[in-house]
Amino acid sequence: GLNSPSSELSPQIASPYIVFISDRNGSPDVYLFDANTRKLIDLPGLNSLDEIAADPSISEDGRYIVFAGNRQGKNSIYIYDRETQQKRNLSYNIQAQVRNPSINSDGSIIAFEAATDGQWDIFIYNSSGKRIYNELSQSN
Repeated sequence: GLNSPSSELSPQIASPYIVFISDRNGSPDVYLFDANTRKLIDLPGLNSLDEIAADPSISEDGRYIVFAGNRQGKNSIYIYDRETQQKRNLSYNIQAQVRNPSINSDGSIIAFEAATDGQWDIFIYNSSGKRIYNELSQSN
């Protein structure tokens, strides 16, 4: 079900889907709940034993899930395609801490924060992993 005695963190809703982080299996993993069927949806190939997941976001149709993952001390932003059951690292070439990914309604654009040059900047990527815009920084 949706709730358990474990921590349930960072819920995001794209009706009827609720994506969240839970440590119900011993480590923080991504879970997906379908409010219509009132059941968890299996996400093969998404969660890894050596990875700590955080900050999930889901496209409106429920096909794409993005999240921050920490593996061996390295933060990355991942996108998971439920249709192909493939997970891809979007931030593999960024030498910085990354966090707080968000995906647009059709799953084509992902925004996230990256700590570059001593400040947090916003990066915008498409779902295939290509940077669309350079960092969006305010300059006065």
